[in-house]
Amino acid sequence: MSGTAVQAGFSQEAFDAFLRSRQEPAWLVQRRQDAWRRFQQLPMPDGRMEEWRRTDIRLFRLDRFGLPAPPPAGAQAPPPLLAEGVDLAGRMATLDSHPLYAELDAKWSNAGVLFGSLDDLAIEHEAVVRPNLSTKAVDPAYDKFSALHAAWWSGGTLLYVPRGVVIDRPLHMLSGLSPGGVDLGHALIVLEEGAEATLLAETASLDPTAAGLHVGAIEILLAPRARLRYVNLQNWGTGVWHFAHQKAIVDRAAGLQWTIGALGSRLAKVNQHVALVGPDAHTQVNGVMFTEGKQHLSYHTLQHHAVPNCRSDLLYKGALQDRSHLVWRGMIHVDKNAIKTDAYQRDDNLILSDSARADSIPGLEILADDVRCSHGATAGRVDDEQIFYTCSRGLTRREAIRMIVAGFFQQVFDRITIGSVRDALGDAIRRRVREYA
Repeated sequence: MSGTAVQAGFSQEAFDAFLRSRQEPAWLVQRRQDAWRRFQQLPMPDGRMEEWRRTDIRLFRLDRFGLPAPPPAGAQAPPPLLAEGVDLAGRMATLDSHPLYAELDAKWSNAGVLFGSLDDLAIEHEAVVRPNLSTKAVDPAYDKFSALHAAWWSGGTLLYVPRGVVIDRPLHMLSGLSPGGVDLGHALIVLEEGAEATLLAETASLDPTAAGLHVGAIEILLAPRARLRYVNLQNWGTGVWHFAHQKAIVDRAAGLQWTIGALGSRLAKVNQHVALVGPDAHTQVNGVMFTEGKQHLSYHTLQHHAVPNCRSDLLYKGALQDRSHLVWRGMIHVDKNAIKTDAYQRDDNLILSDSARADSIPGLEILADDVRCSHGATAGRVDDEQIFYTCSRGLTRREAIRMIVAGFFQQVFDRITIGSVRDALGDAIRRRVREYA
């Protein structure tokens, strides 16, 4: 049944059986084997490593999970939030790392667009996948989780948009987990020169409290003058361990608007990296986070300016209640020759309880002259006067707090161009807000 592991743990025996079941080309098998050897050599991250100093995974046991069996006939993914009321050009879904469906309008498939299961398209379209999969963006040897993913990924997604093709309606992809399930999905997004697309991606659990594991990766490759609007909602159940490496490479005069929503999981450790590698490239990274209970979310961001005359703008906002913990560590890195860089990062946190904790650690590494780089971070509680004023207008205390939280996130919501997506994120957060003393 769905969520039942084929073989407990990620052992050598299980890995050999996994490779036999895939029937993949030699180049991909070799990459998986190289990553598996690297995984076996690397230590499990712990608090002695600077990147993990504020994220404790001593309770995590990898051997409690294994590659899940295919879902039973008729299995359905969790209901999506971002697709509600949106006229889509294509959609796809997976459950426990296995494809459920993939659809793409004939207009776009006839134009050469590829959108669907990376598992299948890696074999059918080697010329697109082989030079781009884990070779330019995400490093399979970065740490133990990236190596595990590179060896075992399945249930992945490919979006490939040929040169000059402009997809005028959004695409949607959903990754689902059943109770105790494992998701190892890999998203590979490749836009050729002058191409444009909007992609809505979200994760969800069938059981909002069940255990689960996600070890994933996102790779975004934008050729010169390409444009991508990418919304990524992490909405796992509160029992899911979430580990991910995400990187975008933005070439000359290309543009990326990347919006993340982080609402779910028991513990999340995410590395989000944008690299501007062509002159006049520009990126806007937006983050909306809400934590409750004992959730721990840790997001590390890097804006890497490798060439002159590029712009990057990062705005993260988080609200925390109960005993939750939110960590953001951001870095702007400017290479020696990257003059005329314009980079900004900001992280704001609204603390809704006495026991919640927010760690904001902005940073700059500037090796070039003639640049404009700045950062900021804030954390504070809801102003009691704001609550009193709002309640005096006839609202309950909880309604007042919800309104104040919505206003806190509005600056990020205003950057999202799809109204239904703005509403879905706002509603998801409002439902989570509880009254606090």
